[in-house]
Amino acid sequence: MRAINGIPQIGFGTWKRRGDEAYRTVLAALEAGYRHIDTAQAYGNEAEVGRALADFGVGRDEIFVTTKVWIDNYGEDAFRRSVEESLEKLGGMEIDLLLLHWPGRAGGPAFEDYIGRLADAHDAGLAKRIGVSNFTRALMDKAAGLLGDRKIAANQVECHVFHQNRLVADYCDRNGIAFTAYSPLAQGKIAGDPVLKTIGAAHGVSEGEIALAFLMAEGHVVIPTSSKPERVKSNLAAAEIALSQDEIERLRVLDKGLRLIDPEWAPEWD
Repeated sequence: MRAINGIPQIGFGTWKRRGDEAYRTVLAALEAGYRHIDTAQAYGNEAEVGRALADFGVGRDEIFVTTKVWIDNYGEDAFRRSVEESLEKLGGMEIDLLLLHWPGRAGGPAFEDYIGRLADAHDAGLAKRIGVSNFTRALMDKAAGLLGDRKIAANQVECHVFHQNRLVADYCDRNGIAFTAYSPLAQGKIAGDPVLKTIGAAHGVSEGEIALAFLMAEGHVVIPTSSKPERVKSNLAAAEIALSQDEIERLRVLDKGLRLIDPEWAPEWD
């Protein structure tokens, strides 16, 4: 499977997967062939993800794991401790990719401080790669200036056929940053779309597989999630679909700026 900055291009997302469901779906994903698992402190499932990784029975170094530091842990007392707790829950090995989940809240720790703490976590060997999530172009520029020769490996942002986030995607491409698409299936809103359905029929697959194949053809990392074993497998199979240039152009036209994730602490989006 193709990797971008060492990150497998398709991973299994665990947002909204809690408790035993998180354990079962991650184990099913690993059994289906996923080797990239995405979690976060805020998801409340790192321990279950770690248990599935341990029970799957292959070396931890064969699985790529991403987790994210929650904004409430950006302070001096909490940052390092929270990362160490994440590492322990996930099996005790160095985290493959550690992200800042969001830019910090207004009135919280200074940007320079929590970027410095991310750098410190990398330098201390807690994470092989570091990156960001939900960062704008201006914030990535600012972070890169503070990180020096430490590379921003990825920026994880909302991206799907209805919100292709081209300004940020193009910035990441120019600067060697993996652009990771979360909510790549638009939280189910792709179902029944006539363009996706027509292209899917031509390939003998679903709208979801075409939506994922499109994002991967654009050079993005994708992290779909599902609780259904058959969907877990079909999402992974999307990596094998080869879209024509005409099909890609038809899918690009579906972009309508449909942003689904926009909490009150979000930055001023590009």
